[in-house]
Amino acid sequence: MSRRIRRNHQPAFKAKVALAALKGDGTTAELAKKFDVHPNLISQWKTQLLEKASGVFDEKGREIAPPVDVKTLHAKIGQLTLENDFLERALSKAGLLSARP
Repeated sequence: MSRRIRRNHQPAFKAKVALAALKGDGTTAELAKKFDVHPNLISQWKTQLLEKASGVFDEKGREIAPPVDVKTLHAKIGQLTLENDFLERALSKAGLLSARP
């Protein structure tokens, strides 16, 4: 008997299978055959979906993007512009940079 290669299923696939199980699109055995997974996986994914479903509506659980510091970004842009100008002048003096169109 040959062993199967271990597969890592994508979260979207797991959600699709778990939702099919919740909807009752078929028995666990039928869904396992249809999606080519073990019936125990379907049960586990269904349980995980039910346990974590309330987190979708939880306002506190959402990640909030950190505020952008515009002054720091402008300072970084200025620094990079100076460095680029310096390198461009140094390379053109050394004859390594062709004239830009």
